[in-house]
Amino acid sequence: MNLRTVSESAEVGASALSVFDLLATPRQHPVFDGSTSVRGVIEGPHRLFMGAKFRMSMHLIVPYRTTNEVVEFEEGRAIAWRHFGRHIWRYEIEELGERRCKVTETFDYSSARSPLLLELANAPARNRAAIKATLLNLQLHFDS
Repeated sequence: MNLRTVSESAEVGASALSVFDLLATPRQHPVFDGSTSVRGVIEGPHRLFMGAKFRMSMHLIVPYRTTNEVVEFEEGRAIAWRHFGRHIWRYEIEELGERRCKVTETFDYSSARSPLLLELANAPARNRAAIKATLLNLQLHFDS
């Protein structure tokens, strides 16, 4: 078990493929982002794929830009990306039946350049709160 991960799950009223399509579309990331730091896509493909790079406009205290790279990709099941800090945001989707799936989001900082600095900055707790908000946003997006 990796101690440097934060993970939460929720059921969403949509097929796994529908949720995956939303996650794999960078211009849609502000729709579900629970951290409220994602502002929009600057450049990148319309739909993500393994190895794809996409640049996002962000805001966390101050505006900034970051380039992410897709490091895991399994169509309809899992997608993950990381940026220069090397920590990973992962989404795993499990089909539960007609128009229902379980979504698990994980903040994995085991490969981060400075995991201790992230812990000192309270990043695990802040990311847990953001993950819960993201999962709620996904539920609301598909239930509307």
